[in-house]
Amino acid sequence: MRVQTGENVLIGGFIIMGTDAKKVIIRGIGPSLAQFFNGALPDPTLELYQGNTLLMMNDNWKTRADGSSQQAEVQATGIPPTNDLESAIVQTLPPGAYTAILRGKGDTTGIGVVESYDLNQAANSRLANIATRGFVDTGDNVMIGGLIVGPAGGPSTKVVLRAIGPSLTNFGIAGALQDPMLELHDGNGNTIASNDNWKTRPDGSSQQAEVEATGLQPSDDRESVLVQTVAPGNYTAIVRGKNNGTGVGLVEVYNLQ
Repeated sequence: MRVQTGENVLIGGFIIMGTDAKKVIIRGIGPSLAQFFNGALPDPTLELYQGNTLLMMNDNWKTRADGSSQQAEVQATGIPPTNDLESAIVQTLPPGAYTAILRGKGDTTGIGVVESYDLNQAANSRLANIATRGFVDTGDNVMIGGLIVGPAGGPSTKVVLRAIGPSLTNFGIAGALQDPMLELHDGNGNTIASNDNWKTRPDGSSQQAEVEATGLQPSDDRESVLVQTVAPGNYTAIVRGKNNGTGVGLVEVYNLQ
């Protein structure tokens, strides 16, 4: 999504559940997006927090904040960024909730991506939730959340996707998106499902009981939810404002299995 300044930077969250620590890589991507989008973020910086505690920060992925090299460690993950100006953090984290903040260096703006990858799927823990908060604009600058279900050839997974907007006002966030709409696309770009107001499907039937059974129902009727069982693969969740509305929004994915 488009990374702005102040409270409208790109904020990614994830939750690790289980008993084991999990090794992850978090990436802040910007300039390499220029091959896909106009106005890519030219120089992203990345911060990792647990609560209000800053665990680590990174500017250019080959070098740590203290000036030492982390190039070999990042390359060993198999997914180093392709541009030296992009950011990466490799950490082994105990179960808990974490936040990654992507900014433009020198308060620059542009389209950026924040990502988290599970580097140890054998651990007795899992990425149970991923979320992204930022400013939902129009056109190419809507909010786009991606998820990968794996491993390839493995079982299907039940997930809940939520698009949150008006209830963010309750947390002191100014300019919340007033009526978010949510779409889920497969790896080929095909639309699998969509939702406007969470209690009702597009065909007018009710999904209120199904959503409430997950315990993840939104607090505002205008917010959107999809409950889906998905096969291994790549998926994209798109959040837009109804009637081209704009504002701060949140897209979330919960792994129920």
